[in-house]
Amino acid sequence: MLTVIPDLLDAETLARVRSLIDAADWVDGNVTSGHQSALAKRNLQLPEDAPQAQQAGQIVLDALGSSPLFIAAALPLKVFPPLFNSYAGGQAFGTHVDNAVRIQAGTGFRVRSDLSITIFLEEPESYDGGELTVETNFGVQRVKLPAGHAVLYPSSSLHRVEPVTRGRRVASFFWLQSMVRDDAARQMLFDLDSSIQQLAVDLGHDNAQVIRLTGVYHNLLRRWAEA
Repeated sequence: MLTVIPDLLDAETLARVRSLIDAADWVDGNVTSGHQSALAKRNLQLPEDAPQAQQAGQIVLDALGSSPLFIAAALPLKVFPPLFNSYAGGQAFGTHVDNAVRIQAGTGFRVRSDLSITIFLEEPESYDGGELTVETNFGVQRVKLPAGHAVLYPSSSLHRVEPVTRGRRVASFFWLQSMVRDDAARQMLFDLDSSIQQLAVDLGHDNAQVIRLTGVYHNLLRRWAEA
């Protein structure tokens, strides 16, 4: 499942994030890479412990918590603190799969990476290239979204960032552990939830069938969820 979350960061929130990270010192992006990724990765990144990264990351987490679409699609259990990267001058990240478990440096906090998320922080017309390319069961999808928009996709998928040949691509990226580990089960729950929400609009929240289907949704979630 690949889900686009429009306007996760509104213009004011986006400006706050950029004012923080643009003033920070960037380092080689391989500070968070595993062995496979280090062979393919060429970019810059904010250190995890940089104050600006932590402040901007909290802003991003607050926005996620206020997004019904994100919560419905991800069913998040644990979220890795947001990271920030930058690509320019031909930099790219070759085809790879994200590490199965991510451990926050200097802590015991860890997440199983069920889902990856990229939040675009630069307008697409300001740079060439830089598409997030994800290999899915429905073919290869190339994603390049307006600033403030996000995309959610399985961490198990092969994906890459195409070379940036003009301008600068800036984004936030991180991983999360879902309450529902299985991608197919999570997709079914998301589809069911979306249909229930539309039926509630059409028929009313007190409609007997809407109530019945809502019960089915929660019973399936109860069966599959790890909480």
